[in-house]
Amino acid sequence: MELRSVRDADVAGKRVLVRVNFDTPTKNGAITDGTRLRDVIPTLELLRKREASKIILLTHVGRPGGKMVEALRVALQEQALHQLTKVPFEVLENLRFDPREEANDQIFAKELGSLGDVFVNEAFSVSHRTQASVVGITKFLPSYAGLRFEEEIQKLSEALTPPKGALAIIGGAKFETKQPLIEKLLSSYSKVLLGGALGNDVIKARGLSVGASLVSNVPVPTAIASEARLEIATDTVVSERDKHVERTALTNDIRAVEAIVDIGPNTARAWAEEITGASFVLWNGPMGIYEDGHTRGTDALAEALAGSPAKAVVGGGDTVAAISKFSFDSARVFISTGGGAMLEFLTKGTLPGIEPLKK
Repeated sequence: MELRSVRDADVAGKRVLVRVNFDTPTKNGAITDGTRLRDVIPTLELLRKREASKIILLTHVGRPGGKMVEALRVALQEQALHQLTKVPFEVLENLRFDPREEANDQIFAKELGSLGDVFVNEAFSVSHRTQASVVGITKFLPSYAGLRFEEEIQKLSEALTPPKGALAIIGGAKFETKQPLIEKLLSSYSKVLLGGALGNDVIKARGLSVGASLVSNVPVPTAIASEARLEIATDTVVSERDKHVERTALTNDIRAVEAIVDIGPNTARAWAEEITGASFVLWNGPMGIYEDGHTRGTDALAEALAGSPAKAVVGGGDTVAAISKFSFDSARVFISTGGGAMLEFLTKGTLPGIEPLKK
């Protein structure tokens, strides 16, 4: 895929609008992970080197619902980035304070475009959204892909044509939305491991009880459920609703009142070995209910991947949080900034924010 690159943009003496994603995690008024801030610095440095007259950053923070929310102003992120780079820049206030942003309103897109002479998309993680600052603005300005944006496309494109012996790991929920991706991965990966509610769906489709576990409303097609290369947990961690009692159960021994909250220790060990022996690993989504503290299965796989010789592409907030607990070679393991954007690109091979940047 050939995109117009910021490397080739004529920015000397021009105002450059850069769409970034500074929707960073925070706690007690402090940013807990500044990865998204650091990722844009190479593009900012390139623009300064090429003598751009002004750099204006466009971002959103959270989901304010089209109105101003004091806690979602961009001042915190702006201050943090100024501490990380000496490149001068300005940041517009949270774009999503204006309802026209998410509506891809063309008048709003034109208003944004009037602030600059060149547009650079450095926000791969929101490029699956058809919004004014991602898609609409490209109708009014010469538009280019940022350096990190280009790297995302390169690494994810490589994941679409993996080497023999490659392993895909997919977690999370909503089988109906991820079915096209699972079918695509089964056509090119040696094995696909399913965890989370996706795994529950296949367990149920294979005629086993999932008790009170989260499952999709749409049944898994027989052709997928019966695919031998699609692996599910052989043991699970289960819990009774409203009780703080857990046990490890074989996948064929889940009681009606129990819900699956994680893959079991035997599965975690077996899948860790699969990772160690794989030629390439693609991973998106946790193996358990990560946000509720059921992290052991996901963390076990993350530790295995960190110590594995395999090249890998990893995405999704919980998955990235898990592997970030361990030391790993960043030249071998690529951390995608996209969760939903990563999944959509892998499924469709493009995104709404990519199309206007194609040569």
